[in-house]
Amino acid sequence: LGMFSELKFPVPWGHVAAKAWGPSEGHPVLCLHGWLDNANTFDKLIPLLPRGRSGSSGWLVLCGRAAHLRLFSLSGCYYVAMDFSGHGLSSHRPAGCAYHFLDYVTDVRRVAADITQCSAFHSLIVCISPQFCFLYPEMVDKLILLESLGFLLAPEDTEAWLKSKRKVIDRLLSLEAKQQTPKARSPEAALQRLLEANSHLTAEGGAILLQRGATETSAG
Repeated sequence: LGMFSELKFPVPWGHVAAKAWGPSEGHPVLCLHGWLDNANTFDKLIPLLPRGRSGSSGWLVLCGRAAHLRLFSLSGCYYVAMDFSGHGLSSHRPAGCAYHFLDYVTDVRRVAADITQCSAFHSLIVCISPQFCFLYPEMVDKLILLESLGFLLAPEDTEAWLKSKRKVIDRLLSLEAKQQTPKARSPEAALQRLLEANSHLTAEGGAILLQRGATETSAG
C-alpha cells in the first residue's frame, strides 16, 4: 500500500484531486482530511494497513485521538483520499466564492458518486463527514472519525435540516447534469420563449430585457 495513484474528479470549476491506494476493485474507503490540510494527511496511516485481497473479510479502523490510534485491518479496500476544493491539488473555487460547509459536503457527494459506494469516512473538517452520512445514509456502510465530536443537531431541527439541505445538493447536481450548450434562437423566437416563461411580462418589457440578456451570435 506504499504506492499510490493520482486521481481527478471533474467539477464545474475544475477538478477535485485525490490519491488512491490499493486495488480499484476493492471496497472503497473515502478518506477526508481536516481543516487546511490535504490528502497527504493519510500518507503515514494508509501504508500501515494490511493489503489484503478483494472479497476478504474486512476489518475496521477504531479511531480515538490520533496519538492513541489503534489499528484494525481494512483488508481488500480501495482507499481514496481527496483534497477538498481549494486544498492540496484540487481547483480553487472562483474568486469571490466562499467555502461553506455545505459546499464541502457537496464535494464529498460528487466524489462518492464517482467511486460508487463508500464504506467509511475518516477525519473531517469539524463535522462534514457526519453531515454527509446523515444526508446520504444509503451511500455509507460505516463512519469512522478521527478527533471529531461528530455532527450535533437539536432533535426538533433534524427533519427540516435533512429535507432542506439534501434538496439543495440534489437540485444543484441535477441542474449540472442537465447543462447543455445554449441554444441559438432568432430575436423573435427568443422573445417568445422569454414571454412563455414569464407570463407577467409584456412584449415590450421582454424586448427591453433581451437587449442586455441575449448575446448575438455569428449567425445573427
